[in-house]
Amino acid sequence: MAIVNCPECEREISDQAMACPHCGHPMRGWGYEYRSKRELFGLPLVHIVSGQGIDPVTGRIRVAKGIIAIGPVAVGGFAMGGAAFGILSFGGLSLGAVAFGGAAVGALLAVGGLARSGIALGGAAFGYYAIGGGAWGVHAVGGNAQDPNLLETLRGWFPRGGGRS
Repeated sequence: MAIVNCPECEREISDQAMACPHCGHPMRGWGYEYRSKRELFGLPLVHIVSGQGIDPVTGRIRVAKGIIAIGPVAVGGFAMGGAAFGILSFGGLSLGAVAFGGAAVGALLAVGGLARSGIALGGAAFGYYAIGGGAWGVHAVGGNAQDPNLLETLRGWFPRGGGRS
């Protein structure tokens, strides 16, 4: 451990400090952030946050919020991150109308290790239509349940020949 001068207030601090204890200037681990100038519905069109999930100055979680949001925590129309919340979301924990992730909860469709939705596909799937290693729902096919009508229902959704007669 060495002592260095803060580039902002020039007081001595540890080189291991995340932020200057005197003025709060971030020292390391700050990461990268991009926020587009264009907005739609009061949100930036694109907001990207990378690096540490906690802002060393404020101590708060850094959240990407935008129409397209990418970051440790992302909230937006299209959200991608460790925790993602959006209309279309991808992440370790994913919530949205359509959700893909380790644990996915979707209003319409969820795909993931643990999936909960109207249509759920995953290792453990819970939904009206559920397909997975373990499946629980009105129409479920999995290691624990076999709904003979589900395959016929799915065939009706995807006709042979691309829907041509």
